[in-house]
Amino acid sequence: MHAERLHTVTALTDRILHDREAMTRLLTDLTIHVTEMFRDPEVFLAFRMHVVPLLRTYPFIRIWHAGCSTGEEVYSMAILLKEEGLYDKTRIYATDMNERVLDIAKEGVFPIERMQAFTRNYLDAGGKDAFSRYYTARYDSVLFHSELKENIVFAQHNLVTDRSFNEFNVIFCRNVMIYFNKELQNHVHGLLYDSLSTFGMLVLGSKESINFTRHADAYDELDCHSRLYRKMR
Repeated sequence: MHAERLHTVTALTDRILHDREAMTRLLTDLTIHVTEMFRDPEVFLAFRMHVVPLLRTYPFIRIWHAGCSTGEEVYSMAILLKEEGLYDKTRIYATDMNERVLDIAKEGVFPIERMQAFTRNYLDAGGKDAFSRYYTARYDSVLFHSELKENIVFAQHNLVTDRSFNEFNVIFCRNVMIYFNKELQNHVHGLLYDSLSTFGMLVLGSKESINFTRHADAYDELDCHSRLYRKMR
């Protein structure tokens, strides 16, 4: 109400029902977008160690970043795959319910003051080059190189209301379901299961797990600490 300069909930309700931009602003405020390049670098290091060798055996790789937010982890995956020689045979689908954060992700422009922390994450994740080679600095921002976007598809997708749209070899869905109640978590786990190919890899957030879900016995743990799972049936 304060942000919209209104004095009653009734007035706010009226505005979001009749003003699409106001609804977008409300959703932006309600949804949480916390991310960074190579977030939890030990997860990306474990991905290099445990998942990359398996991906080398695939003729083509499909990866879904569900709830990608502003895209830092998507670009991180593109960099990792380039360094491992797998990017050219990969298609990355990056989705979020929020169109505004998707627009930021598509641009690939991030504040320059975050690069020091991002570089540290990159190195801790097993980075094999100078992180600065992947972006160009422009005043107070950096622009990640367009070659990183060549095999990325950004699209709006709502994990709660939308269906599966492809079969994937890897699904990243990290730190999304911690905001859902048990019913929604079970629903999304079903969607992820249906979207993952047999022997495909699922990567969850540090406080998320497949334990106590109806699909728990369908996965093997590749790395318990990093929440890497492989669908076996």
